[in-house]
Amino acid sequence: MQARRRLGLRALLAAIMIALVCSAGALNLFEPVDGQIFDRLSTLAPARPAEPGALLVAIDEPSFSAIGRQWPWPRDLHAQLLTALRHAGAKVVALDIVFAEPSEADAALARAAGRDSLFAADETIIEAPYGTSLVRTEPLPVLLASGARSGVASLSMDGDGVMRRVPRYPDGFMARLAAMTGATPDMKRQGGRLIQYFGPAGSYPRISYYQALEPEKYLPPGMLKGRVILVGQALQASPDAGKGGTDAFETPWTAATGKLSAGVEVQATILDNLLSGLAIAPAPDFALYLLALLGGLAGWFASIPRAPLRKALLGLAGLAALALLSWLTLRFGRVWASPVAPAAALAAVVMALAALDLSVEQRRRRAIQAAFGHYVAPAVVERLIADPALLNLGGETREMTILFADIRGFTAIAEAMKDDPQGLTRTINAILTPLSEIVLEHRGTIDKYIGDCIMAFWNAPLDDPDHALHGLGAARAMLDAMEAINAGLRAEAGRDIAEVRIGIGLNSGRCVVGNMGSAARFDYSVLGDAVNVAARLEALCKTYEVPLVIGASTAALLPDDIALCEIDRIAVRGRSQSEAIFALG
Repeated sequence: MQARRRLGLRALLAAIMIALVCSAGALNLFEPVDGQIFDRLSTLAPARPAEPGALLVAIDEPSFSAIGRQWPWPRDLHAQLLTALRHAGAKVVALDIVFAEPSEADAALARAAGRDSLFAADETIIEAPYGTSLVRTEPLPVLLASGARSGVASLSMDGDGVMRRVPRYPDGFMARLAAMTGATPDMKRQGGRLIQYFGPAGSYPRISYYQALEPEKYLPPGMLKGRVILVGQALQASPDAGKGGTDAFETPWTAATGKLSAGVEVQATILDNLLSGLAIAPAPDFALYLLALLGGLAGWFASIPRAPLRKALLGLAGLAALALLSWLTLRFGRVWASPVAPAAALAAVVMALAALDLSVEQRRRRAIQAAFGHYVAPAVVERLIADPALLNLGGETREMTILFADIRGFTAIAEAMKDDPQGLTRTINAILTPLSEIVLEHRGTIDKYIGDCIMAFWNAPLDDPDHALHGLGAARAMLDAMEAINAGLRAEAGRDIAEVRIGIGLNSGRCVVGNMGSAARFDYSVLGDAVNVAARLEALCKTYEVPLVIGASTAALLPDDIALCEIDRIAVRGRSQSEAIFALG
């Protein structure tokens, strides 16, 4: 019944921990850590397209040096670029530049643009005292007059500043470019998915803007034929994370490399995600609860072993398995199921159950110490605490040795000290304390004190194959201690007093030992005919005027080199023949 109650309590505690983790997940408390874990797992052996979907034309430092002009460059220069790329066989050219303000060279750029040209639009959130508004900036209409198209090139970062998600715009920059290549990406499904990055900054093939102006001079023949071209800034002046920069973003690779990725490279990555279907879908909301439950169950099983090391190893193995499962789902299923919530559930369950087990263990330790601390040696108590299975609380039958030690003449002592009850208490304690310590030193268990008599036994609660020998050793030591005890009593009294003597009965036999009493109050005690015989032998010490009487069953268990002498034979209840009793030889 107690085991069932404990199991129910553990299950309830685990359920509470899992519910707390689910609540934290529903409140997006794990989101910052989820993002960091995604960054690390998504960059571990990432899936890649067969070949990059776009070639980058970088507005970079070499181009600024070769062209010799400051930004913004005149639009007739971009017109030259479009014309050169078209003549070189480029399939589509997308300019990641917003041409929203009129200029003198707009006509030249409009003439160069065509159905194979894509211009960038922009959406910006404007914060004002009267509210928030969304402002959309389109390319000049004249640039679109010949069939060129536009797409929103705006990118939105997660709360920690990392660019992780495919823009949701149905007319997004890369959605339009994908359509111009003949693909039909479903932006309702693809929008908002996590971007699969294929490498750190600089992973995409690129040429410089000035090279693309004169491809026949700087590039191998046919290099641009049939290619999708993305034109945009890719400056190296401020490539480090934390320093900012024009059109540069943190990506999942930034944590490992410290480098920002150019916006045009991020756009190219989004294009490949759309074309190759590699964008990663976030797991549905209900998966959070299933994964938290899975993590909680893993924590439950990790908490089963009692050994802390095994528990820790199982917990770490569970965390590693959750991380591996998350990576496999991401890598091959293209679904992101963060391991953070299940890992938190695992850790919460392990810690909660460990705290419960510690509380139960401490309570058990206190109970064992309280039950045995005054009756058995401290070393025995420690062994019972370390392995409570050694203690059968329900009672068991054992072959045991029992000792009764009674103070002779105590009635006379009590009569003489009837006017000094405190003194009488000190006297009895001065006698029983050293005798009790002798029992404990010889691995015995003190059953109880019966007035001025000590009852003790051997071979419980711990196994003691030499219980008869240890019982005899305790009896001898008690008799030897009486001289020192009497000297102490005389010194305490300050005068000569009657000598205190003891009589000891020692017997062995099969007994029942365990917790005896009621459910509310009990004692760890021993019952059996051998106990009654031991008490009778102690009483016979007066009859035979010897300090120690040993039963035949105990004598039979003692080594042959111990000298005993038979002093009589007595009738034992329940047996047809009398049995010998012995004294020390």
